[in-house]
Amino acid sequence: MSSSQLNWIATYIWVLTNRKPEHRQSKVQLIDATQWLKPLRKNLGKKSCELSEEDIERICKTFLAFEETEQSRIFPNEAFGYWKVTVERPLRLKGIDPGRSYKAAEIKRLKETRERADDTPPVIRKIHKKGATPDPLHGRFPTTIDSKPAVVEYEPDTELRDTEQVPLLEEGGIGAFLTREVLPYAPDAWYDPDKVKIGYEISFTRYFYKPKPMRSLEEIRAELVAVEEEARGVLEEIFGGYR
Repeated sequence: MSSSQLNWIATYIWVLTNRKPEHRQSKVQLIDATQWLKPLRKNLGKKSCELSEEDIERICKTFLAFEETEQSRIFPNEAFGYWKVTVERPLRLKGIDPGRSYKAAEIKRLKETRERADDTPPVIRKIHKKGATPDPLHGRFPTTIDSKPAVVEYEPDTELRDTEQVPLLEEGGIGAFLTREVLPYAPDAWYDPDKVKIGYEISFTRYFYKPKPMRSLEEIRAELVAVEEEARGVLEEIFGGYR
């Protein structure tokens, strides 16, 4: 995109149908037509270009061809989808009893009267029955209470709550993503599968952005020399009369 195009307002044309031919089933085609345009003889407000008949025909041909090219990309539907995952971490308060569970009303009072501290035990809100299976990623943590193994759920700390967007095509799913991206930095984190939401977004920049080639060292050196000479000339003008 040239400097004269930086202030353009992007225009998107959506072609939607519930009668896709078989070869388009479960697929999405993106077409980058930003370079196919005709400048207007006179700007209409902020509009400085339009699609010519040739441009429209080129877009239609690209759409109908349904092929991978520099301007046409084809993706499975899932490529644009993601899971929105709420990541929780336990509430840790000074002076609590790490060997018992607290009811909601008790936890509310504790929050009002106790200070948070990273080096204190987490507040337990539920102790599972004997024989329960630990599942830390889903918030069921193994611990020891009265010298006996137990599985507990901790009260989440809303101040530490975070969200992650996990691609639907993530290999291994949400669990693999959190294990790789979250647990190394927050080993006490977990998520509730019932709170997971699915969303979709399409970013043309991600698929069609072309970074400008880096300038050569010779070009950079020449620019620095020019700036240095310009600065020297300015100093000569300022201080020349005092010699």
